[in-house]
Amino acid sequence: MPQVTWKGVITFGLVSVPVQLYAATEEHSGPALHQVHAKDGARIRQKRFCEAEGVEVPYSEVAKGYESPDGRRVVLEDDDLAQLPLPSKKIIDVLAFLPADAIDPLMYSKAYYVATADKAPAKPYVLLRDALVDSGQIAVTKVAMRTRESLAVLRVHGDALVLQTCLWPDEVRSAEGIAPDESVTVRPQELKMARSLMDTLSEDFDLSALHDEYQAALEGVIEAKLAGAEVPHGEEEPAEAGGDNVIDLMSVLRSSVKAARSSHGGRSGHADEAADEAAEEPAEAAAEEEPAPAKKAAVRKAPAKKAAAKKTAAKKAPAKKTAAKKTAASRRAS
Repeated sequence: MPQVTWKGVITFGLVSVPVQLYAATEEHSGPALHQVHAKDGARIRQKRFCEAEGVEVPYSEVAKGYESPDGRRVVLEDDDLAQLPLPSKKIIDVLAFLPADAIDPLMYSKAYYVATADKAPAKPYVLLRDALVDSGQIAVTKVAMRTRESLAVLRVHGDALVLQTCLWPDEVRSAEGIAPDESVTVRPQELKMARSLMDTLSEDFDLSALHDEYQAALEGVIEAKLAGAEVPHGEEEPAEAGGDNVIDLMSVLRSSVKAARSSHGGRSGHADEAADEAAEEPAEAAAEEEPAPAKKAAVRKAPAKKAAAKKTAAKKAPAKKTAAKKTAASRRAS
C-alpha cells in the first residue's frame, strides 16, 4: 500500500466522507544522472551560501521568503504556510456536479486514489460513487494540498473514487492562432482513406504493452559506457519537409494503409472496404483539381501547331514542283 499523502473529509451538502488520498500514478525515475565536470567526471556539488554572512547554510536553516518590489523582505516559516486561512483546508468541498466532458482535459493535473479513512463508514463513500456513476457526472471541488489550493474533480475509476487536481481556468493558454489560417478543403475520398488508416492502425492495439523506450535506450548507453564497449546509436531523424513541398495526399494515404495492413498481417474487413471504396475514386475527381490556366494554355497552343503545319507544307510544295520539271525535261531529251 502506498503512503498516505493527505487526510481530510469530502463534503457534499450535509453528507461527510472521511477519506485519505494515495498517489495514483508514479513516473519512471530511470537512472539517476548527476552534474559532473566534463574534463574528469568528478561530481559537481551545489552549496547554499548566505549572501549576508558569506557562509554555507545547512538545509535545516533554509526557509522560504519574499522580496517586495521596493526591497522589503519577509521570511515565511513552515507554520505560516501550514496555517493559511483556507476554507478548503482538510476539506474536499463539492461545489457542483457537471457532465464528465465539462472539464477540458488540458486542465487535468495529478491523480489520487480516494480511500475511506481508518474505521470510517463505507456507505457515504459508496453512495457518492454510485451517484456519480448513475448520473454520468463528475464532482467539482477545491482542495488545499502542499501549501496551495487547487481546483479538483472527483470521478469514478473502476470501483474507486479518484481526486484529480486541475489547473485553474486562467492557467490554460488560448489556442488562438495555432491552427493553420489558410483555407484548406479535404475531399471525401481523402477523409475516407484517412479513416481506413485509423481503423487499420487501431486493430489489436494494446495500450498496456507500451513502455518507455527512452529509459531502456539510456540504460543501454550507460551499460555500454561501464563495459567500455561501443555506445549504441539510433537512426538519424528524417529531415523535416519544407513548407513549399507539394505532396499527393491520396497516394501517401494509400501507401500508409498498405504498410499498416502488412504490419497487421493482412486485410481487415471493414477497414479494407472503406479503403477500397476510397481508392476507386472517379477520374473526374482528380480532373476537377487541375488548375484552369493549364487547360487554357493547351488551347492556345493549338493554333501555333496549325500555323507551323501550313509553313511546312508551303516549303515542301515548291520542292515537289521542281523535281517534277526535271523529270519531264529528261524524258524530252531522250
